[in-house]
Amino acid sequence: MSKTQLFDLDGKIAFVSGASRGIGEAIARLLAQQGAHVIVSSRKIDGCQAVADAILADGGKATAMACHIGEMEQITSVFAQIHEQFGRLDILVNNAATNPQFCNVLDTDLGAFQKTVDVNIRGYYFMSIEGGKLMKENGGGSIINVASINGVSPGEFQGIYSVTKAAVISMTKVFAKECAQFGIRCNALLPGLTDTKFASALTKNDAILKHALQRIPLRRVAEPSEMAGAVLYLASEASSYTTGVALNVDGGFLA
Repeated sequence: MSKTQLFDLDGKIAFVSGASRGIGEAIARLLAQQGAHVIVSSRKIDGCQAVADAILADGGKATAMACHIGEMEQITSVFAQIHEQFGRLDILVNNAATNPQFCNVLDTDLGAFQKTVDVNIRGYYFMSIEGGKLMKENGGGSIINVASINGVSPGEFQGIYSVTKAAVISMTKVFAKECAQFGIRCNALLPGLTDTKFASALTKNDAILKHALQRIPLRRVAEPSEMAGAVLYLASEASSYTTGVALNVDGGFLA
C-alpha cells in the first residue's frame, strides 16, 4: 500500500502573510516541506528573507516579498509582483494581524481601533479579493484565514481585536459561498493560546497565564508548529470538500 499523496503540494504557489515569525513562519516552513513554492511575506523584508533563506537551506523553494496588509497600495503591488513572477497563486494564508491595545473596552483608542480594523478586516478582505482573482484565472485554489478563538469567545481586554476576528470568521463564509463556483475554497483556522511574540502579553504574565490554562483542557500553551498541520490540511487536496469551516485548534478551550 503506497503512502497518500493527499498532502503533496508540489508545483503549488503559496503566499503566507505575517510569515517572518510565529505561526506564519511555522506555516511557511511546513508548506515548503510539502513541496510548495512559498512566498514569505510580512511588513519588513529582512525578516521574510531570513525565513526564505532557512527554507532554501532545507532544500525547499521560497521567495521573500514585503507587504504591509494595512496599506492598500502595498496589497495591489505585491499581487502585481506575484502575477508577473509566477503567473498564478494556489494557496493564500492570511495570517498577518495586529492587536495594538490591551485594555477595557471603554478605554478603546480610536487610532488603535482603526489600525486593527485596517489590518485584520480590510487587509484580509482585499488580500482575499486579489488572491481570489488570481486563483479564478487558474481554475481554483485555497484561501485560509487565520482568525482566533477570540472571534467566538472574546478575549478579556481584547475588544476590537476580538470583534475583527469574528468578522474574519464571517468573511470566510462569504468567500466560501461566493467563490466556490470558481473552484476556490475558503476556510479559517482559529488558534488557541500559542507561544508567540504576538501573544506574549498573555503568556509572559504568570497570573493571566495561570487563569488561561485553567480553561484549556490540554493544560498547556500551543507551539506555533501545532497550528501548521491544520493549515496544511486546509491547503491540500485532503480538504477538497471542506469550505466555509472555522477550525479551532485550541487544546479544547471552546469545548
